[in-house]
This record gives sequence, structure tokens and C-alpha cells, in this order.
Amino acid sequence: MPGKTAISVMGASGRMGQMLVRAVQESEFAELVGVTEAPGHAWVGRDLGECLGGQANGITVSDDPLEVIAHSHAVLDFTTPAATITHAELCAQARAAHVIGTTGFAPEHYALLAAAARHAPIIRAGNFSLGVNLLTVLTRQVAAALDADFDIEIVEMHHRHKVDAPSGTALMLGEAAAEGRGTRLGEVMDPAREGVTGERQRGHIGMAALRGGDVVGEHEVIFAGMGERISLKHMATDRMLFARGALKAALWGHHRKPGEYSMLDVLGI
Repeated sequence: MPGKTAISVMGASGRMGQMLVRAVQESEFAELVGVTEAPGHAWVGRDLGECLGGQANGITVSDDPLEVIAHSHAVLDFTTPAATITHAELCAQARAAHVIGTTGFAPEHYALLAAAARHAPIIRAGNFSLGVNLLTVLTRQVAAALDADFDIEIVEMHHRHKVDAPSGTALMLGEAAAEGRGTRLGEVMDPAREGVTGERQRGHIGMAALRGGDVVGEHEVIFAGMGERISLKHMATDRMLFARGALKAALWGHHRKPGEYSMLDVLGI
């Protein structure tokens, strides 16, 4: 429809994919122009509305991201690292804004995303909720205000089906804490502890990942000093908040110059 941002959703059958589809369809500012699934998936070639248990809506599930992205102003992508890298290259060719909620990237993936961002805007976030992004800002500020006499521990919990750990949000919070301390997360992160580990190293940032049930997402940043403890916590109870945040990022990213952006940029924080 004229005046609306044309948006496509990668991995439409997934838990987040279905919510992204719903968020776009409910928006007065966006139009869903295409969706994809992996080759061989049962939804490929079928009408999306019928796949979702409703009436046909004229959108056929495709296994060709090139065809779908070519008709999009923005792409919502909560898939897998390998698929997202492919999508980033295609978005760069189409000059489409690429909103990435995928987690679990390997170090080598970030250079490929940076290369794609030279040609199209990429908005990537470990979490698209307003509350978590505010928590990120607060974490950076508190870490900067307190010296290394305060140990930093990050605890996250998600549903039993999550396949990567620590979560992308936990890493985002860890990066914020490390920035506040003037260091790099990769140099000070303790991702897990087991056995006789010895004393905790001063200035390190600990990570703990819990998995169980249907937990949408809980994150806590603990600053533990001698005789006192500061705790910053966020709890998500509705997965749609992530979909709405990603849609907000897509609408914001349309017409932006190429580059790498975060949800903090979208929110103007």
C-alpha cells in the first residue's frame, strides 16, 4: 500500500517469526510483502495465512530470500547466524534496512556484518525491548561509577528451547558493563564456572545462564561489594514486546544511511 514501509520476515514459522508477522500485520505504518522459510520446510509454497491457521492472505511462503528481500524496504531477521549473514549480503545489494535479532554469532561473523553495513543500514540488538535497553544504559553508568572493588555478575534465564548461552542480551549487558569500566568484555568475561576455579579475579564479569520452562527472558546485573549489593533487573512476560521493538527499528531504519546501528540509536538514548 502507498506510504507504508514494505517489510519482510525471515523464518516466519518460528516462535519469533510468527510474532513478527503479527506485529507487521497489525501496524498501520507497515505492509507485509513477503516471508521466507528454509528450503524443504513444510510451509514453503503455501499461503502464509493458511499456515498460521487462518484465512488465505495472498502471501506465499518462499524459500528464496533474494526474491523476497528485493521487494522489501526493511527485513526482520530472527533466524540463525549462517542464515542472517546470507540475508545481510542480500539486504546490502537491495539497500534494504536489516533488523537483526539473531544471537549466537561467532567472532568472524561481525566482520561480514560490518561489510554489509557499508551498503545498507543494519540495526542489530541482543534485545529489542525498551526496558532492557534502558537497563543497558544504567549498567554502563553504574559500572563507570563503581570501581573494581564491586564484582559484576550477570544472571539470565530463558525457556528450555533456547539454544545459545549466554543470551545475546546478557552479552549486551556485559559489553555495557565492560565499557563503563573502560575495558573489553572479551578480556574480562567468565562465561561459566565449574570445579575448583580459584578465587574470583578482580575486575572480571561473571555470566550465569539458566534454562527452563517457558520463561520469556529475565536478566539481572549484580554489583557486589563488601557489605552491600546493587541489583538491576528486567523481566519480560510477553514476547510480543520484542516483535514490536523490532518493527519500530525497521520503520526507523527505512531511509537511514548505511551503517551499523543499535536499539539505543532507534530510541534516541
